[in-house]
Amino acid sequence: MSRKVSNLIYPKLSYTIVGLCFTVHNELGSYAREKQYCDLLEEKLKEVKMPYKREISIANTGNILDFLINNKVILEVKAKRVITKADYYQTQRYLQESKAKLGIIINFRNKYLSPKRIVRISKKQ
Repeated sequence: MSRKVSNLIYPKLSYTIVGLCFTVHNELGSYAREKQYCDLLEEKLKEVKMPYKREISIANTGNILDFLINNKVILEVKAKRVITKADYYQTQRYLQESKAKLGIIINFRNKYLSPKRIVRISKKQ
């Protein structure tokens, strides 16, 4: 029996990241502040010994991304009613500036987490 090859970028890493987000959501619920989610997520990343950088500035643009995990995945943490197009565009800009291939937006305000994967769009030269 043949298996279909997955085109997902960093499937194991993103699975681990999203799993940690679900753990954080289960512990804090839907109505904490964004900083509280980030603080607990940082603890969870330390527990599993996953390398990360938190609140790092991107290329002197004044933009600060929430997490860069394993120097591969950008994680943008939100605690708001809905994710907007502006959030997707923001993450895409972060991907372009950082040269990371994958971004994940996670909105902890939702009753059920629904991570959004954002893949860096290659710029045409």
